[in-house]
Amino acid sequence: MLTRTYEFKLKPTAEQVSTFESWLIACRKVYNYALAERIAWANSRKCEVNACSIQQEYIISADTKRPTFATQCKALTNARKDFEELGRVHVHVLQETLKRLENAFVAMWDRGYGFPRFKSTRRMRSFNFKQMGVKPLKQGAVKLPKIGWVKMHQSRDIPQELELKQVRVIRRASGWYAMLVLSSNVSVPDVLPHGEPVGIDLGLEKFLSTSTGKLIARSKFFFALQSKLKSLQRKMRNKKKGSNNWKKACAKVSRLHEQISNTRKDFHYKIANQLCSGAGMIFAEDLNLKAMSRGMLRKHTLDAGFGQFLSILEFVCHKRGVYFERVDPNLTSQTCPRCQTLTGKKLLSQRVHSCCECGYTTDRDVAAAQVIMQRGINSVLKDTASHMAVGRTVQRDNAVLGVSPMSDCRQTASEGERS
Repeated sequence: MLTRTYEFKLKPTAEQVSTFESWLIACRKVYNYALAERIAWANSRKCEVNACSIQQEYIISADTKRPTFATQCKALTNARKDFEELGRVHVHVLQETLKRLENAFVAMWDRGYGFPRFKSTRRMRSFNFKQMGVKPLKQGAVKLPKIGWVKMHQSRDIPQELELKQVRVIRRASGWYAMLVLSSNVSVPDVLPHGEPVGIDLGLEKFLSTSTGKLIARSKFFFALQSKLKSLQRKMRNKKKGSNNWKKACAKVSRLHEQISNTRKDFHYKIANQLCSGAGMIFAEDLNLKAMSRGMLRKHTLDAGFGQFLSILEFVCHKRGVYFERVDPNLTSQTCPRCQTLTGKKLLSQRVHSCCECGYTTDRDVAAAQVIMQRGINSVLKDTASHMAVGRTVQRDNAVLGVSPMSDCRQTASEGERS
């Protein structure tokens, strides 16, 4: 299954914008009501049978089952008949809102995320259509259920062989956007190791260093506009909260944050495509990004966006047929790439690698990238050797049993014909 997401900026009319806003309000109310229902049920089960809370007590029948996605969807069907505001919204949009709440609880239980929070007007910014009608796309427009055709700035062509499955409408500071999820029943094989290997080392002194000696400087996206952001936030603070001038100041701050995010993402995509142009295999460190974002240099680390870059690099590698793998990051800056000797821990101010054993001297980050490349190659060779060993074991067992590799297939086929 091949899945691609195309993002285009919408050009809705004033009436369509009003519809989008009213649907977001309805989605926020459904989300908050469903979350409050789950919290109330959980709080009613917290106290002991013979000891109620002094401050407050939730009284819910003992035979009431825990609210789930299925039960809340059933209750939503009845609520749409009683409330006209919910009846005007497409039912799949509200169901996807409840699904989002279910996913938030699953992420909390399975992945250690925080407890789901109530959505304010500014935090509920998107809604999703999980099913589209017949021929929902044409040049420069998309047909949304219960809304109709909405114009969009189609910056690139959509392949005809891909089928539109879902559409997510998002409100941002610069306008409304549509994320089109397209898929096709085409099996895409995994990329196998081939070509020229390249190891990359990420850092704050240089954003990226390759095993071939290439150094890429780090662009300070947030720090370049930090003074302007401070000025806008100071103006917003001095406005009366909730007034029109305060809303205008908030919009300016949001647009600046979006500009920083777009600039960073554009930089990451350009670097990823540049790396894929001259390599067949790319190896990167499997960094502990959560720990790095809590360290002493957390502000610079978050500004660089290493996590986003590695995700983009993995996607671009898969798209362009380049093998990508993450390797163990431990002791990469303390290992000599020529003799594999541990040179000891280096200070951050020490930017040159000089081995006392073999005399190899090079840039510190380049040496780390070369160690990463060597570890990646060793991992590929190890996997290849294990696959070859499995193949040799199967061939040896067949030879011992006196069975040719194709005899089982022929025997199975003959039995099928007789049956």
